[in-house]
Amino acid sequence: MKLRAHLVVSGLVQGVGLRYFILNRAVTLGLTGFVRNQYSGEVEIEVQGDRSLIEEFMKEVKIGPRAAHVTDIKIEWLKYIESYSHFEVR
Repeated sequence: MKLRAHLVVSGLVQGVGLRYFILNRAVTLGLTGFVRNQYSGEVEIEVQGDRSLIEEFMKEVKIGPRAAHVTDIKIEWLKYIESYSHFEVR
């Protein structure tokens, strides 16, 4: 079942290569959407695709690249929309 998820990732998540790690994982899993830094110091992700793939993606985001330290991920499940053709860093 295709869904969309809005994630807000907290911790030591900016300036550590997390956005490009996320980009790589999303592309590898065939997910679409975007990732961007927030002024709050968090990282925002909107991702869509099969729920099982999004859940696998979230497990990898929790680990992140070596320099990152993810302390929390807030998730909101949303209705799938045909708005993204690929995954990008914004």
